[in-house]
Amino acid sequence: MNKILDAILASDSTPEDFAALELPESYRAVTVHKEDEGMFEGLPSGEKDPRKSLHLDEVPVPELGPGEALVAVMASSVNYNSVWTSIFEPVSTFAFLERYGRLSPLTERHDLPYHIIGSDLAGVVLRTGPGVNKWHPGDEVVAHCLSVELESADGHNDTMLDPEQRIWGFETNFGGLAEIALVKTNQLMPKPDHLSWEEAAAPGLVNSTAYRQLVSQNGAGMKQGDNVLIWGASGGLGSYATQFALAGGANPICVVSSEDKAEICRKMGAEAIIDRKAEGYRFWKDEHHQDPREWKRFGKRIRELTGGEDVDIVFEHPGRETFGASVYVTRKGGTIVTCASTSGYEHTYDNRYLWMSLKRIVGSHFANYREAWEANRLIAKGKIHPTLSRSYALEDTGQAAYDVHKNLHQGKVGVLCLAPEEGMGVRDQEKRARHEEAINLFRDAEGERTDGRSRNV
Repeated sequence: MNKILDAILASDSTPEDFAALELPESYRAVTVHKEDEGMFEGLPSGEKDPRKSLHLDEVPVPELGPGEALVAVMASSVNYNSVWTSIFEPVSTFAFLERYGRLSPLTERHDLPYHIIGSDLAGVVLRTGPGVNKWHPGDEVVAHCLSVELESADGHNDTMLDPEQRIWGFETNFGGLAEIALVKTNQLMPKPDHLSWEEAAAPGLVNSTAYRQLVSQNGAGMKQGDNVLIWGASGGLGSYATQFALAGGANPICVVSSEDKAEICRKMGAEAIIDRKAEGYRFWKDEHHQDPREWKRFGKRIRELTGGEDVDIVFEHPGRETFGASVYVTRKGGTIVTCASTSGYEHTYDNRYLWMSLKRIVGSHFANYREAWEANRLIAKGKIHPTLSRSYALEDTGQAAYDVHKNLHQGKVGVLCLAPEEGMGVRDQEKRARHEEAINLFRDAEGERTDGRSRNV
């Protein structure tokens, strides 16, 4: 691994140099173990601790197949699917690996007693398999997390509809929280050249998810002038939705849970902000009954911020806790677009407010390659910025996942894999200088920058 890192850090390494590098027999990776599947049985979700289930193991380098690449991972990040994997909810991800392993002799590699997790990376291509023409050793890349087989016609209009669509590093093995990752080459995209490794790794999953959910015609199809209600507007997903709304001429109504998070939204450029904790919204009277009076109070507050207008789009991901309110406050003919259910999967809402007002509920899940490419292109152009707030060393990934599980973070949490320190990998300093303030917004918000860098590692 040292020779690989030396080649990446050297300024004069050529594609031939990378192609000539000898691959190691093994590498370090963050894993969960199949034998631990029952370790949290009987505990409520909030008491399940990723620090107890995530391991840093030395694992063998996987066999490289057609259309695939091995990537030296300089940095990755923690997404909520990493938390789900670490606490074995809603099901153990080993069920995904077993199912994928039955598909073909090649996919059988994924069915192992350990699962290498992680659905983001920024790094350098080391090897490509047979049939790969676009990507070469030495290419600096980021990866989106859509893994598809495309042997069915269903996926050829929108690859997210492929019956064998999976999320890499969650429903497949050999993910990005490691020193080396195995990806399909149709997951690769150019690394934005003005960003460091950890900054480039942070947007992938959440940026692409927010793009499809809010901007794409496969999602809400946001247009100029739309009022967009964004739950968790300073969080991993919401911070990108807020940026897309502002960049696209829409009006974000940002829902947050603290004044610190409200201030982040203001610094991104948002003006309409609701601090749900400070204003005391309680959408459920008890475990079984919602409170429509709170929906109405919430709707009234939104209209105060929009000049009397209801929202055109609700960017939903909390799920059970908020879904009834989301359906209620959406304008007639508006859209509730949902991509997750972090507070619970069983949604309850009053259907009268949906059918009689001609509203739409749209399910949205990650993004196809084109959507991910466009979302990454906006990052590369400096139109949308990473929301990285802190980074951890690879051996501290359990703590990083714990912070995300407990919502102790702002924006995205990064992990350094091969990168020896933060701030490395910037190729275009002039472009970076034009966007430095926006790039560091979430770091600054937590007061973690010292000489321009966070010091959590």
